[in-house]
Amino acid sequence: MNKSHDKKSGRRSRSRERDRDRDREREHRERDREHRERRRSRSRSKDRKKDRKRSRSRERDKSRGRERSREKEIDRTRDREQDRSREKDLDRSRDKGRDKSRDRRDEKDNKNKDDKKHKPSPSADDDKKDNKNQTKKEEDEQEEQAKAASKKEPLSLEELLAKKKAEEEARAKPKFLTKQERAALALQKRQEEVAAMRKQQEEQRKLLPQTEGSSSSSNNREWDDRDRRRENQRSRDEDVKDKDKEKEVEAIKERYLGLIKKKRRVRRLNDRKFVFDWDTTEDTSVDYNNIYKERHQVQFFGRGNLAGIDIKAQKRDQSKFYGELLEKRRTEAEKEQEKVRLKKVKRKEEKQKWDDRHWSEKAIDEMTERDWRIFREDYNITIKGGRIPDPIRSWKESGFPKEILDIIDKVGYKDLTPIQRQAIPIGLQNRDIIGVAETGSGKTLAFLIPLLLWITSLPKIERTDEVDQGPWSIILAPTRELAQQIEEETNKFGQPLGIRTVVVVGGLSREEQGFRLRMGCEIVIATPGRLIDVLENRYLVLNQCTYIVLDEADRMIDMGFEPDVQKILEYMPVTNLKPDNEDAENEEKLLANYNSRKKYRQTVMFTATMPAAVERLARTYLRRPAVVYIGSIGKPTERTEQIVHIMGEADKRRKLMEILSRGVEPPVIIFVNQKKGADVLARGLEKLGYNACTLHGGKGQEQREYALASLKGGSKDILVATDVAGRGIDIKDVSMVINYDMAKTIEDYTHRIGRTGRAGKAGVAISFCTKDDSHLFYDLKQTILASPISTCPPELLNHPEAQHKPGTVVTKKRREEKIFA
Repeated sequence: MNKSHDKKSGRRSRSRERDRDRDREREHRERDREHRERRRSRSRSKDRKKDRKRSRSRERDKSRGRERSREKEIDRTRDREQDRSREKDLDRSRDKGRDKSRDRRDEKDNKNKDDKKHKPSPSADDDKKDNKNQTKKEEDEQEEQAKAASKKEPLSLEELLAKKKAEEEARAKPKFLTKQERAALALQKRQEEVAAMRKQQEEQRKLLPQTEGSSSSSNNREWDDRDRRRENQRSRDEDVKDKDKEKEVEAIKERYLGLIKKKRRVRRLNDRKFVFDWDTTEDTSVDYNNIYKERHQVQFFGRGNLAGIDIKAQKRDQSKFYGELLEKRRTEAEKEQEKVRLKKVKRKEEKQKWDDRHWSEKAIDEMTERDWRIFREDYNITIKGGRIPDPIRSWKESGFPKEILDIIDKVGYKDLTPIQRQAIPIGLQNRDIIGVAETGSGKTLAFLIPLLLWITSLPKIERTDEVDQGPWSIILAPTRELAQQIEEETNKFGQPLGIRTVVVVGGLSREEQGFRLRMGCEIVIATPGRLIDVLENRYLVLNQCTYIVLDEADRMIDMGFEPDVQKILEYMPVTNLKPDNEDAENEEKLLANYNSRKKYRQTVMFTATMPAAVERLARTYLRRPAVVYIGSIGKPTERTEQIVHIMGEADKRRKLMEILSRGVEPPVIIFVNQKKGADVLARGLEKLGYNACTLHGGKGQEQREYALASLKGGSKDILVATDVAGRGIDIKDVSMVINYDMAKTIEDYTHRIGRTGRAGKAGVAISFCTKDDSHLFYDLKQTILASPISTCPPELLNHPEAQHKPGTVVTKKRREEKIFA
């Protein structure tokens, strides 16, 4: 018995030692935790002190928020400490309960043993059993209490599966909720969301450095908060003092330096409809009484104004005082320096005024880059290409030889046209040119003058030495009439200078033209077809030709002369081609052998439009050309009044007679589309007593020349012509153009009406349109609307074919449909 008793007592002592060891370990852990927290709080307090020094200004604004957060954090730390103390108490109470239960068991065991020694009877055994049962029950109750206190027993796997199955079956059954149940569910859902949000916020706060410190750190925080509050209070007091001081200064200024004008309140649209407050300056009424009209300004020798101070006199005295003070302090050297500075400023202002003059008031040496730019803008000249020379302002400033200027004066060309101003200086540099300008803009002289100047610069012996080598220059034109017109212009200048010109066109004897070519000439003016004929039959060679002009290049290509032009250019010598690099723009290299027979080939192309075929031709045969584009100043459509009549074919003659019977000033050109129609209309007009002649491709060259000469001379009043006369023909002072048959294209229409309104004069163009011309209505409408002096008739303006460009697919807008359900 003693041994068993010793064993039990040994077990108890061991269990007590274990419990003590556990308590010690817990205490050690808590001390370590507190020790760590103290260290953290110290390091945090140090960091805070540094941060305070760096960002006090920031913390002023955020101090209130931080105070609240700190208070919350302090509450949390208190709650945590309370929770820990509760856990410790619970552990201790459990340990004590266990010790007591063990002590009771031991005591009962001892009692039972003593009873057995003294009374070994069956009743005693029963008592012992009862005591054992009671102790067991007590132990079971204590264990159940301990388990309930610590944890509930988890459900078994079968119970969990059964529970889950029952829940799923309950969910599968449809349940109809009442209004109160739905409201309760919504409220519960909202509470869950709020709880989740709070949980998330708490997790975020936990991630932040936890401010759980000891009593010393909390004391530091309190001191910091006090410092911040004091600083905030001081800054507020200072701001209030500054504001008060500013108000005081403003009040003094307002009192002694004059009233500050209050800003008038601007009424917004949405403000108020009626504004009843008004300023005295808004009073526009006139006082009839002279006393109020001429108010007397009271001045008592500098007094009489506000507070006895004359503000104007005070300002005057003040400025005088400072002026005298500065004058006294300045040395003689400073005074001289100031005089020099003022002189420089004055000179600069005068120079600025002098430089700001218009280019027309300046000499050519004083022209700046800006002046040349304004000059080009004034004449609507646009240039493209590198190293383009400045344009010519007048014939006197051109620097041409006296004999050329005398001829220009004799012919009567007083001023240069825009294309001549820019194209002539480029041509004199031996550069290739593309001139884009409308008809009647003076293109002929633009390419003639550089050519004549180059030929006259050659030695006389060289010019007469090798006559059989061919001409120096070729000028290509699309029609015979245009070629003859260019010949007339060339002869005006060439004959006085001894320069021979030959025209090679169809309709005249080829042998006669060949004989004239063999006699020798400097310039050949030709149409492409006849020139190829002459070249193939060896009437002409181009061994020394270095100047080629393509006049009306777009018209030539429209007429199908592109292969012929390319063939002619292949007959040209290739030894004098320009290099296709920057040297083709270098003036020095281009003019190195300019005054000799071996100069670089120069190609000049003039056109009214730039279609793809013309661009292709230019890229092939021109080397780094300078492009000169003359804008709307050269367009005849702006000076020509366009009138359109839409009618049937049978009404055309009656309308023509009506227009002619009103009385028109000759000459008049009537355009038709067919040769036969031209002859029929001319005969009909002659029967009615009008002097009419015809011009079309079916006529011989002599008849065509006679018709043009009679119209220019005044013996005939009306010319009935096809599109042969549509381009390039220059007949002086054509008062009216009538399109009896509408042109096939809008370009031909533009060239037709360009026969009138030439050289800056006004003109009238009347067009008869039928339903067969509907493909032109859109472009015709746009042309008339672009003209400032023309009015588009309503029947053309509202015509269905004039609403969209031909070839475009028109999608009709669907009407908005209302669907009634």
